[in-house]
Amino acid sequence: MPGYTTGMKIAISIPDDIFRDAELLASELHCSRSQLYSRAVKEYVARRSSDRVTEALNAACADEDEGDLEFLRSAAEQVLEGSEW
Repeated sequence: MPGYTTGMKIAISIPDDIFRDAELLASELHCSRSQLYSRAVKEYVARRSSDRVTEALNAACADEDEGDLEFLRSAAEQVLEGSEW
C-alpha cells in the first residue's frame, strides 16, 4: 500500500534550537517540514558536489609538472602581448 508521500521516510534527531528555527522557517516559507528538510539537504549535497569537483581540478593541476606550467605561462604571455588593453 503506497504512502501519502513519495520518497523515503526517515527519522532524525536534531538539537531543539535547530528544530525550532526550522519550524519557524517552514512556516515563513509556507512549506511542510519535509519540504524544508528536503530542500536543505539537496542544497547541501549540491554544494558539496561542487567542492568535490574543485578538489578534483586542484588535484589534476597539482599533478602537472613544472615544464607544462612554464609552457602555459609562456603561451599566456604571448597572447597577452598581442592583445590591446
